[in-house]
Amino acid sequence: MPSTDLLVAFALATLAFAAFPGPALLYTAAQTLARGRRAGFMAVLGIHVGCYVHVVAATLGLSAILRHVPEAYVALKIAGAIYLVWLGISMVRRKDDDQALGVVAPKSARRAFIESVIVEVLNPKVALFFLAFLPQFVDPAASAPVWLQFLVLGIIVNFTFSSADIVTVFAASTIMRRLSASSLGQRIVRYLGGSILVGLGLKLATDRN
Repeated sequence: MPSTDLLVAFALATLAFAAFPGPALLYTAAQTLARGRRAGFMAVLGIHVGCYVHVVAATLGLSAILRHVPEAYVALKIAGAIYLVWLGISMVRRKDDDQALGVVAPKSARRAFIESVIVEVLNPKVALFFLAFLPQFVDPAASAPVWLQFLVLGIIVNFTFSSADIVTVFAASTIMRRLSASSLGQRIVRYLGGSILVGLGLKLATDRN
């Protein structure tokens, strides 16, 4: 494996990225606000599972395609943005009686998981992040092969980021419980969650990086 100095730098950088409030944290907060804690946890699991697609792609060198073929990057980005906007609008349009106070149907939680896997897989920025981040901490002279270092470091990053997402779910669910004491509060959290998703989709679509 990489040297101790590289591993320490890797750990510090990973923790810094995990603590920074990025799109994944906002997304899990939106799912939690709109659907409850259980759906929030399923969203975290979905993002975690979807992230492995990017980890494996970076390990196999497939993510480089997005860097060298701009058309593929743009197509994936637009698809992801449209899907996020559609999810946000769907949340806003959902009727109040679809979600009882403090109770989320298993179907809704499963839907949150599936949606989150798709959202993560369709986000090319995640692929480019791993492609740019992991090589800085891979040591070609180490006893472990490079592909294995990529895979192990990617898994560690994924678990670290998911831990931060879980903290976000707890925080968002506390806010949701306080606001959901009335039908007006339910509409507020639903509109807030949907608006966050629409905003994330628009940002992804218009971001030039």
